[in-house]
Amino acid sequence: MNTNDLKRLAPAASSSARSRGAADAFTERAIDEGLVDVAVATMGSPIGELFVAVTSRGLVSVAFEDESRDEVLERIVRQISPRVLEAAAPTDEARRELEQYFHSERRSFDLRIDRRLIGEFAWSVLRATSRVGFGELATYGQIAERIHRPTAARAVGRALGSNPIPIVIPCHRIVGAGGSLTGYAGGLPRKQTLLRLEGSIL
Repeated sequence: MNTNDLKRLAPAASSSARSRGAADAFTERAIDEGLVDVAVATMGSPIGELFVAVTSRGLVSVAFEDESRDEVLERIVRQISPRVLEAAAPTDEARRELEQYFHSERRSFDLRIDRRLIGEFAWSVLRATSRVGFGELATYGQIAERIHRPTAARAVGRALGSNPIPIVIPCHRIVGAGGSLTGYAGGLPRKQTLLRLEGSIL
């Protein structure tokens, strides 16, 4: 079966049975037959609804509720695959670890990362950011030094601002010189909430 088969299956499933069971059966069949490259699902959190996307390689995106869902999906379709389906089961591990984090039951993530939405320079920045531990902070300048680009603090900030996997790759732990809470794609209130959860700020 190919992508066209997936397109033919979807209307059939919805017209033949208007129940959640039929939709679940279609989803399971699509996954079993290898027709889904990216599974997406939503989850609640203390910082609003999160949109989670995973592939066979790992977690590829975590988006906040006020981000354009269409733009997130468009980027996934353009850079990874058009075979995207809302399916909770493949995202279970990612959503479970995020829930544990929000309930202060987890300090680090064990998830595999699919880095196909991340450029080479951004990946060097985010990899260094991932080494900033729970309850710790680092400055943009310190991250620039850690990737051996000491004059690239602004470029580091731009890379962090485009992080497609916030929280799991903890760009919220990066602050301005002197500890100022500047620059967070999810907004400063979310950054403050995450840092309070980790005990980094009062």
